[in-house]
Amino acid sequence: THLDKDPVDMHDNYDGTTTDPSVFPTGLPNLLINVSSGIAVGMATNIPPHNPGEVLSGLIHLLDNPDASLSDIMKFIKAPDFPTGATIYGQKGIMDAYETGRGRIKLRAKTHIEKKGNKDVIVLDELPYQVNKARLVENIAILVRDKSIEGISEIRDESDREGIRVVIELKRDAMQEIVLNNLYKQTNMQTTFGIIMLAIKNQEPKVFKLMEVLNTFISHRKTVIIRRTIFDLDKAKAKAHILEGLKKALDHIEAIIKLIRASKDGADAKEGLINEFAFSDLQAQAILDMRLQKLTGLEREKIENELRELHALIEHLESILKSEEVLHNIIKEELVEAKEALSTPRLTDIVDNYDDIDIEDLIPNEPMVVTITHRGYIKRVPLAQYEKQHRGGKGKTAVTTYDDDFIESFFTCNTHDTLLIVTNRGQLHWLKVYRIPEGSRTAKGKAIVNLINLVQDEEIQSIIPTTDFNEENSLVFFTKNGIVKRTNLSEFANVRSNGVRAIVLDDDDILVTAKISTKDTQYLFILTHLAQCIKFEIGKTRDQGRTTRGVRGIKFKHEGDFVIDANVIDNDEQEILTVSEKGIGKRTTAEEYRLTNRAGSGVIAMKLNNKTGNNVVGCLMVDESMDMMALTKTGKMIRVDMQTISKSGRNTSGVFIIKGDDVISISRCPKKDETLDDEEDTEE
Repeated sequence: THLDKDPVDMHDNYDGTTTDPSVFPTGLPNLLINVSSGIAVGMATNIPPHNPGEVLSGLIHLLDNPDASLSDIMKFIKAPDFPTGATIYGQKGIMDAYETGRGRIKLRAKTHIEKKGNKDVIVLDELPYQVNKARLVENIAILVRDKSIEGISEIRDESDREGIRVVIELKRDAMQEIVLNNLYKQTNMQTTFGIIMLAIKNQEPKVFKLMEVLNTFISHRKTVIIRRTIFDLDKAKAKAHILEGLKKALDHIEAIIKLIRASKDGADAKEGLINEFAFSDLQAQAILDMRLQKLTGLEREKIENELRELHALIEHLESILKSEEVLHNIIKEELVEAKEALSTPRLTDIVDNYDDIDIEDLIPNEPMVVTITHRGYIKRVPLAQYEKQHRGGKGKTAVTTYDDDFIESFFTCNTHDTLLIVTNRGQLHWLKVYRIPEGSRTAKGKAIVNLINLVQDEEIQSIIPTTDFNEENSLVFFTKNGIVKRTNLSEFANVRSNGVRAIVLDDDDILVTAKISTKDTQYLFILTHLAQCIKFEIGKTRDQGRTTRGVRGIKFKHEGDFVIDANVIDNDEQEILTVSEKGIGKRTTAEEYRLTNRAGSGVIAMKLNNKTGNNVVGCLMVDESMDMMALTKTGKMIRVDMQTISKSGRNTSGVFIIKGDDVISISRCPKKDETLDDEEDTEE
């Protein structure tokens, strides 16, 4: 719309030498289509760009349906659309911005995966808005060099006139999803755009909701078109008035010529025309200015045609001012015309994040063996890769470690389970099993520090798999110094990126293990390094908050003794499998362990001798549906059916389960359907 048609108010410029429009009479909602950003004292504007075709479609729908809701409009205006493309990650920030005027949206680089031999290659196709490509590549290279991100072997920029192409080559055993998540977390491959839809209306700043912006623009267009129409109407009426005068003059041309010739000057002639023929001042002046050419028949016809057109225009302009429907149609026609000229495909995709969809629906729930080494390398391996062996088998290589590394712990769980990771500082972290990179039995695994947020000098002490956070269950902590603490599992349901305090530990104490207790649990069972054990009622402890120390569970009989393992017992008919350092094991019913008070010394759990070794390594609750897996000092695992292990009394030794290697830990795992023959029990 042209400024010369008085569509908006004008005001003096800064020095009063000219005038400026108070607001431009734009035909497009530039506030939404073009990025709007700025700073001010105590307030800031940050409105992202939108797709012109989508915004205009939304306005057209709102014109046709004034009562349309935000959800209706969002079928057209889906989200911001950035000129650099990329991907908006998650819907919540968009909804917040459109509903309240403020929101934070995540922008992620758009990538695809290619294959290079047996390696995966991540290719960056589009970057988030205002991210500098060269600095991003440099930052990724520094993080790889400093080993803050692992799994990347090479990064190079292959961009050309066709577009962006940044190639990130992964190492052979790297998991693309884990590497991508770390890149999103630590680099500008993921950025946040804070939306503040602040603008000035009637000389006052205001944070606008999306519907308010659209309705304000429609109101603005109405004002502009009405003022423009009034201006055009006045011009048309003025011109029609002159033409009507000329037409009347042509009808009385002889008399008018005679009057003019008789007049002594122009003023006398004008006065005569006004008095004799009732012309207006403007009409009289137009007649005096008329050239003789106007007297031709063709010119007369031209005046009559132009006058008819002006009358039709005046009628149309007056209909705009009289009818809201006609006014709406004018606005709509202009918007449709703009939409046809400006519509372009959307550049920025929109995807749901893990809060919007349940990723577990996309991942099969399968049994896994998870191993973690002393240096903090973790991996998961499908349980099927470990075949069952008979008692006395040699085992299979479980992991290839560095020279100065060894497996510190392992456990079995399902991919949908949550790992509760407790550290030496008493912090508890969360990790979904499917987030752990899957590898072969001999793979080294990945540094766990890339999967959870640990602070400096924080070390993992215990990892507990759980399927849910049922408030009927508790998490029972057992420490090396014999302290026991029980906390309701529901207190750990709210996942936080930096973890939460799980237990307050004494300066010289560490966490040994933690177990899930249920409403069926009757007893707690604690086993020491020198084969002392205690069984007491779980009611002797109570649920305590996360930031508490707990109470004493066992009093040591021998100097230098410490807690090596612990368990929860549902009833006395359950059997406890105890294993010594030299691979001797036995099954004993819980009933044989005398019930005592908490904080006592307990009873002997296993008779130790030269055959068993000087200590025990752990205890398990026997379950017909579970096998035992043992880890040896040389990094081998052996899987044994617990039912094949002899059952014997409390103060006895047991039988060989593993020969030729010392055992450092034991765990339970689900049974496998098939059983291998003896000749297949060979070392790999």
